[in-house]
Amino acid sequence: MIILFKLLLQKRDSLLKALFFSILFAASVKTIAQTANPLKECLEQGTKDSYQTKKVALSSGNWIFDDAMIGESPFDKKNGSKSIRITNQGAVSMDFDFVSGNTKVVSFYHAIYGDDSPAVWALYSSIDSSKTWQRVGDSVITKQSDYRMVSFIKSHIGKIRFQIRKLSGGRLNIDDISITGIGGKRTLSTLAAANCGCAVVTPDTIPTRDDNMAMGNPSNATTNPADSNNFLIQKTQYTVSYNNSFGEANWSSWHLSSAWKGNAARCDCFTSDSTLPSGYSKITTSNYTNSGFDRGHLCPSEDRDGSDSDNRATFVMTNITPQAPILNQQVWASFETYCRNLMSSGNELYIIAGGYGSGGNGSKGGDSLTINKGKINVYAHYWKVALILPVGVNDVSRVSNSTRVIAIDMPNNQSVNTNTWDYYRVSVDSIEAATGYDFFKNVPTNIQAVIEATVDSGPTQ
Repeated sequence: MIILFKLLLQKRDSLLKALFFSILFAASVKTIAQTANPLKECLEQGTKDSYQTKKVALSSGNWIFDDAMIGESPFDKKNGSKSIRITNQGAVSMDFDFVSGNTKVVSFYHAIYGDDSPAVWALYSSIDSSKTWQRVGDSVITKQSDYRMVSFIKSHIGKIRFQIRKLSGGRLNIDDISITGIGGKRTLSTLAAANCGCAVVTPDTIPTRDDNMAMGNPSNATTNPADSNNFLIQKTQYTVSYNNSFGEANWSSWHLSSAWKGNAARCDCFTSDSTLPSGYSKITTSNYTNSGFDRGHLCPSEDRDGSDSDNRATFVMTNITPQAPILNQQVWASFETYCRNLMSSGNELYIIAGGYGSGGNGSKGGDSLTINKGKINVYAHYWKVALILPVGVNDVSRVSNSTRVIAIDMPNNQSVNTNTWDYYRVSVDSIEAATGYDFFKNVPTNIQAVIEATVDSGPTQ
């Protein structure tokens, strides 16, 4: 009898354990089902016409809107008919957990509302169901009135929520939110895009910081100090061929993708290059004072604002050349902006810039062959070559006969703004003829022949 009673107790315990784990498993399945991978939220099914704090049912789940609404006005930037509009220091937060993968990639589109002033905002995450929040990456300044995609990477195993929080400035529009987990047996490249047109980010399309000279060394610059007029300087932010006789770079080469971008302030901290070999002329910022020429960047400051150190590197004098103020501040600058716009549209660029000849016209009038008592050459022309690819990997292998390449050749004078930057488009071959350089050496010669002979006629806005 006693043995039979013990057996019944053991059977009861087994049944209770089975029931307990069945309940636990069912709860887990429900949680995961609510946060299927990937999460896509296109805002087309939600409705909220005021800034009052409220829980809103969207297609992906419930979100908390605080000083935020679903914007449908003509002034709301949107992909479709609706988008998020956030004002003051408002926020939009997930009211449910996302569970998938070891690494989360969060991407969405952002723009300023109407003609509002720039908006400062940041992405936050919570791993304790909204009890506490931590910022993901740097804060972002949205200045543009057209939609641009931004992506954040957050490494975390387990459940997580995200919040878009406005910190200051004008009203902000957000649309097409995508959250995807990378990890386990699933990879982003196997995931299909949602029909609503949300942004899809894959491991191969996450912008990265790539080799600044991946397409080749156009002048075969070396690190031998004896090669003083074609001396290779390789910095993290860009690569330069330095000409000691000219007191400036022959060219500067850099990679541009959104991985290089951030919110570091322009430092305006021009400094001599301490890495130059002994015996080289070390140019200082005062050598440009009252010369009639700007301290013109080759690799622009705004292309390297991912950190304070990145930005400071662009102010090293080996990246600086004498440019006519109107060239530097207007036409040259407008092409720099256009290149960054291409980057913001999902591209990465390989850019090389430099000058040739002697005799520029600055703010003092007349032609100047040199400044600083002959120690710094004044280029007669400035050129730039930009190769544009969609964000991806194995970049050299992706260059084809149809790859867009923009080459410009501008005179270094005060009347250059008679025309817009696109007027100065030329072929790469023509710049090679003027400089003696060989661009895109790492690209197959048959492809070089096609892309270097073409004068770009693509869009300019």
